[in-house]
Amino acid sequence: MAEARIIPLHPDQQPAEPPARVESEWERRAAAGLAFLRRRITGDYDVDEFGFDPELTESTVLPAARQLYRNWFRTEVTGVQHLPADSGALIVANHAGGLWALDGVMTATAVHEETPDHRFLRMLGADLVFTTPVLGQLARKTGSTLACNPDAERLLRSGELVGVWPEGFKGIGKPFVDRYKLQRFGRGGFVSAALRTGAPIIPTAIVGSEEIHPMLGNAKTIARVLGLPYFPLTPTFPWLGPLGLIPLPSKWHIEFGEPIETAGYGPESAEDPMLVFELTDRVREQIQSSLYRLLMQRRSVWH
Repeated sequence: MAEARIIPLHPDQQPAEPPARVESEWERRAAAGLAFLRRRITGDYDVDEFGFDPELTESTVLPAARQLYRNWFRTEVTGVQHLPADSGALIVANHAGGLWALDGVMTATAVHEETPDHRFLRMLGADLVFTTPVLGQLARKTGSTLACNPDAERLLRSGELVGVWPEGFKGIGKPFVDRYKLQRFGRGGFVSAALRTGAPIIPTAIVGSEEIHPMLGNAKTIARVLGLPYFPLTPTFPWLGPLGLIPLPSKWHIEFGEPIETAGYGPESAEDPMLVFELTDRVREQIQSSLYRLLMQRRSVWH
């Protein structure tokens, strides 16, 4: 029986190599998610002395905040050039929200999204935030700390962007009729922190936050029973139950104003009550002026 002859193929007839398998976007995300879970379970991640967890913030909290920032509130940001690229600064903004103080979250998202190096904003919060179960731990993990001068100064000296809302609960819980009218700024502790560290103060105006939960009334008796600074009554809450917690989709604008420099005064100037008062008033006036201008420029609450 004759043996079959093997005829070599011409180079052009050689079978083609199978195409390399391209990893899908879903597979990449799944692999990244599994790696993230592995690090969380094994404890292979870093937190700073305040409890800030950058990986957790960037992987879980910011993606959710980004949806509100871009798609729900359609936030526009101006004045990003006033934020330092790699040094400390104190961002001081107006406060509102009624049910949710989302202006802090949206400002932090704006800082991370709009700065070239995606900087984090280290927010200063009230005692109530950190004594509330779950919320207090989440606040620490995402970079917030107690609104006190020692913490603020340590963060500023380490070159962080620090955010403060000096109206406090007076701002969040003010009636809708007083929207965009700044409340008292307290005793100017934020100015003292800036003076001691030489950090610039960046007055920041936020338009849109007053309309997410228009506060029409305050159930003071319920607030006292629950140990809250106020209990808001809005067009949707508590009448619609859980649905009333959903913020209205107002159009937001955040403007980072021109910095007020403090380095020239010297750390000892923080003990001068007249200077602290003068700078506090100057910051407040600059924010109020910016708010009025932005309100004049916007077409409507929703656009």
